Amino acid sequence: MPAFGQQIGRSLWVAALLALLPLAAAAAPEPFYKGKSVTFVIGSAVGGGYDTYSRLVASHIGPHLDGRPTVIAQNMPGAGSIRAANYLYNAARKDGTTIGMLDQAIYLYQILGTPELKADATKFNWIGRILQNSAVLFARREAQVQKIEDAFAKELIVSTSGTASKLNWTVLKNVLGVKFTLIQGYQGSGDAMLALQRGEVDALSVEWPILRVMGAPLMRDRKINLLLQTGVERDADIAQVPRMIDLARNDEEKKLLELFSSPALIGRSVVAPPGTPPERVAELRRAFAATMKDATFLADVKRAGLTISPLGGEELQAAVVRSGEFPPALIARARRAAEMAN
Repeated sequence: MPAFGQQIGRSLWVAALLALLPLAAAAAPEPFYKGKSVTFVIGSAVGGGYDTYSRLVASHIGPHLDGRPTVIAQNMPGAGSIRAANYLYNAARKDGTTIGMLDQAIYLYQILGTPELKADATKFNWIGRILQNSAVLFARREAQVQKIEDAFAKELIVSTSGTASKLNWTVLKNVLGVKFTLIQGYQGSGDAMLALQRGEVDALSVEWPILRVMGAPLMRDRKINLLLQTGVERDADIAQVPRMIDLARNDEEKKLLELFSSPALIGRSVVAPPGTPPERVAELRRAFAATMKDATFLADVKRAGLTISPLGGEELQAAVVRSGEFPPALIARARRAAEMAN
């Protein structure tokens, strides 16, 4: 009987354990992103660098998120991506299912006090940077300006389809006296490039990793001239092309132009709205970092002839905060140079 009782006891214990197993399995939560879709907001029109890099990330990040969600790219151009910034900051879902890429000058606009911007760039959750970016101003061969020095004496009609370009060229006009005539209204660098080829404008700026691919035939046939780099760091591929800060005539002008060159650090970066849960931010950053090392992603980057210079989300977040550390007097002068009311 004791042996029989022990056998019954063991059977009851096994039965109880088996009964608990389904409950334990049911208690394990499903991945947050399973069955969901993620909207990737692109703060520019279709075509051009922001759209290209945004769609690269959007097409590869999904498999690196637990639950493998579908990622849908959605263009939201307007006011140099201020429209998209305001949407992400104030109206977008804050659960990790909405992310986006904004104009690299969005924090500069905040520093300068742009009234239309209803967002604080330091409170966005910065997920990661795909590219530190320096744009290049270039002109068609028929333009009066063949090198940037010519623009101090001859008119150059420049398309300013983005936030950063409008700021840069306005400041160069007002501080250094270059004879730029600025034209707005073209939706992105793709439309502006067509306008240049039609002779409607003389010049525009495009990030170098895009221009060296998109503009390769034009450079090969000497149909365009490279005039100026906008970043603080000189791009080694075009070391002969001067930077904006190289035009400064004194230390004060150099500090001012460094402020307007600072967006290159942000470059092409991904953000999530403020208020996104920390665990979701951590997952998005992890997935972004994994995407930057993904073999298929890297093959697509190489196939497109592009380059990347990734920076992790935490480092990027800290860099964004640091980039706003400019003296009030310098900011006041920058506002005047950029034709922004005090």
